[in-house]
Amino acid sequence: MSFDRVILLVMDSVGCGELPDAPAYGDAGADTLGNTSRAVGGMTLPYLQKYGLGNLTTILGVPPAIRPAGAFGKMVEASKGKDTTTGHWEMAGLRVERAFATFPQGFPPEIMDPFVARVGRGVLGNKPASGTVILDELGDEHVKTGKLIVYTSGDSVFQVAAHEEVVPLAELYRACEIARGILDDFYVGRVIARPFVGDGKGRWKRTYNRKDFSMIPPEPTVLDTLAEAGIPVVGIGKIPDIYAGRGITEPVHTEGNGDGMDKTLDAMARVRRGLVFTNLVDFDMLYGHRNDPGGYYGCLQQFDGTIPRLEAALAPGDLVMITADHGNDPTTVSTDHTREHVPILAFGPACRAGRDLGVRTTFSDVGATIAAAFGVAPPRFGQSFLSEL
Repeated sequence: MSFDRVILLVMDSVGCGELPDAPAYGDAGADTLGNTSRAVGGMTLPYLQKYGLGNLTTILGVPPAIRPAGAFGKMVEASKGKDTTTGHWEMAGLRVERAFATFPQGFPPEIMDPFVARVGRGVLGNKPASGTVILDELGDEHVKTGKLIVYTSGDSVFQVAAHEEVVPLAELYRACEIARGILDDFYVGRVIARPFVGDGKGRWKRTYNRKDFSMIPPEPTVLDTLAEAGIPVVGIGKIPDIYAGRGITEPVHTEGNGDGMDKTLDAMARVRRGLVFTNLVDFDMLYGHRNDPGGYYGCLQQFDGTIPRLEAALAPGDLVMITADHGNDPTTVSTDHTREHVPILAFGPACRAGRDLGVRTTFSDVGATIAAAFGVAPPRFGQSFLSEL
C-alpha cells in the first residue's frame, strides 16, 4: 500500500503512561493523559476516543473504543532522554544513544563567559527555573538593566528570555545563534529564544516569536530522504527548528495549536502529495510546564474539536498519524518533561479500522512507516506498520 500524503501531528507532551525505566528519570507513576483525567474529574474527547486514545491507558471519561475507527497503539522511546529533540529525531529514524547534557546547577563559566563577551550584554538567572516563574522573579530587573535572562530545566536546553521592547528580536535570535555555536561542544540539545511582553510581575506574557536553535541531526533522517526524492516536506510550528531546517522544503510559523491546525489544513489544500508535519506546542508550553491540568484538558478539548475539520479535508490517498514526543504530566511536583509511552493513532479513508498496533519498541516506527508509504529507503531504525493499515 502507498499513500499520496501523510499528515503527522505531534501533540507535544501528550504521554500515555510511564515507561519501564521512568523511575531512573524521576518519573515513576507519570501518566499525562490518565493523571490529568483524574485531576479534572474526567474528560470528554469524543473524536480522539473514536480513534482509540482510551485504549492506550486508563483515562477517566474516555473509555476504550470497542472498534476504533483507525489503528491504535503506543510507542516506547528507545533513545536516552525525554525531550523534544530526542523524541522528534527518533520518530524521524534517528536514535540518541548518548543523552544530551543537562545543567541542574546552571551553566559553568566556560559557557557563560564567552557568551557574555560575545553578546555584549550581562546575564541574569543562570539556573533551572520555570519559564513563567523566572519572568516574575527577574523581569523587572531585566527591563531596568537590559541583561538577558538565561535559564535551563531538566531538559538539555539553554533558554534566553528578553522583553521585545528591550532587546529587539533580531538581537535575541543572534544571541541564541552565538550560544548555539558555543554549546555544540557541550552537547546541549537546544537553545531557545523566549521573547516576552508586558509591564510587570504577573503581567509578563511569552510570545509566539519563540525560536528553537537545535543541534544539527548527526545523520540524515527520513525527512532528508523524502526531500532528496522530490517529495515535499512541510514543517509546521517548531518542526523546522527541531531538525535545524534539514529535510524541510517549506517551513511554516505558527502561533499556538489553533493556528497550527489552521496552517495544517492550509497546507493540505495546496500540497497534494507529500508530508505535512506539525508540532502542536501548547499542551507542553502553556500547561504541562505550568502544572495546570485544567488548562491541559482544555487544550485537549480544543484539539479534539478540530478533528472533524481534518476529517473533512482528507483525500482518498491520505494517512493521518497522531503521536507525541514525550510526556509532561501536569499533576507531578516537577514542571519538567516525563518519560512516558506516547500514543500512535493512524487513520485515513483507505485505512482499516480497529487495528491494534500494540506496543512499538521505538518512535522510529513512525519514520519507517512514512518511508514505506512513499516508497523511499527506510531509516536505519524502526519497523514499518504500513501493512497493518
